[in-house]
Amino acid sequence: MESKPKLNLKKSMAMFEEAQVLSPGGLMGIRRPYNFVQGEYPIFIETGYGGHIIDVDGNDYIDMLCAYGPIILGYDETEINQAVLEQMGKGFCFSLVQPVQNELQKRLIKLIPSAEMVILVKTGSDATGVAVRIARGYTDKPKILRCGYHGWHDWCVEGHGGVPEQIRNLTIEFPYGDLDALEKELEANRDEVAGIIMTPLGHPLNAPVITPPEGYLRGVRELADKYEVVLIFDEVRTGFRAAMGGAQERYGVTPDLSAVGKAMANGYAISACVGKAEFMKVAEKKVFISSTFFPNSLEMVAAMKCLDILEREKVIDDIWLRGQIFLDNLSQLVENSGVPATVSGIPPMPFLTFDKVDERYTERRQAFYTETIRRNLFIQPYHHWYIAYRHTDKDLKVALNAIGEALEYIKKHYPVK
Repeated sequence: MESKPKLNLKKSMAMFEEAQVLSPGGLMGIRRPYNFVQGEYPIFIETGYGGHIIDVDGNDYIDMLCAYGPIILGYDETEINQAVLEQMGKGFCFSLVQPVQNELQKRLIKLIPSAEMVILVKTGSDATGVAVRIARGYTDKPKILRCGYHGWHDWCVEGHGGVPEQIRNLTIEFPYGDLDALEKELEANRDEVAGIIMTPLGHPLNAPVITPPEGYLRGVRELADKYEVVLIFDEVRTGFRAAMGGAQERYGVTPDLSAVGKAMANGYAISACVGKAEFMKVAEKKVFISSTFFPNSLEMVAAMKCLDILEREKVIDDIWLRGQIFLDNLSQLVENSGVPATVSGIPPMPFLTFDKVDERYTERRQAFYTETIRRNLFIQPYHHWYIAYRHTDKDLKVALNAIGEALEYIKKHYPVK
């Protein structure tokens, strides 16, 4: 198995060169080329349809990154677009609320186990930030124990400039799946911890996605109660994907507060902090939460229509069924290839990581993602993938074929010695 020729990315690279003059780094955060394979991945996207994206050079990709999660249906969804256009005719930015706010909040309260009240915001970072502020306001305590990625705000960014040490010291990280380690931090910081925030599924960087060990989430719930701290589930990724009510519904453990977003509106910028009324009422007077754009209605209308489609078409059942088939076939491909790699994740969110059996594991990873992108499969080396509703059975078969060929290339050129 030989390498595929490199794709033509001339226009995209030229635009990126221009962008670096216009903006720091050309683009922000995880979109920067070093988070993919530099020189191999497109930077600028022209359009999308179904489960595909097309870059400015005309390359058509099966997209299993799905905008890092918001695209649960597909690109260019007619029903959602029409609902949004209709709302545009009524106006959408008053900074005062429109009736759809109540409708969407009632919908979320019905769907999500922890939701008795709702605060609608724009981004996942907004939602986790609101939850943390409520936890601190409710307990009058400063420290947060965290497990997972929760956004870009000061309280949850480590190892980067621009964040004072005093703020960094108020957030303490603990490992996923280890109840003893969590209790050790709770005990060491007794009477100072406001809340625990965690992703229900473990998402360590470039490592297998960890499903909850038996009894783990229940154990976290019990520790939060024992030490009288607020339990927050960051369900920005898992909300409306693990189940309509999120991982808390699927695994049967209810937190005090939850952050949801991404898949809620199939790409429109809306998220929410939801939770039990006892905690949420702190936001009535004690803590301040406000934004000119939080009440914008286009995103709310998009969310209502997206939720309609998810329920009507039984989308979650479909992507779990087809995702399980994909995961099973992916596991078989890896086993047959003999390449030292680990398949992980849940059916809607599969992932493949390369085992650190020798010093060449990073070369294998780079070669794998080079070969898959050259076969027009858009997946990310450091982030789990997604199954979208509009990925056809043919798309998923083509994706598996691309992965199989990439693994055969690695087996030939990067053997374990």
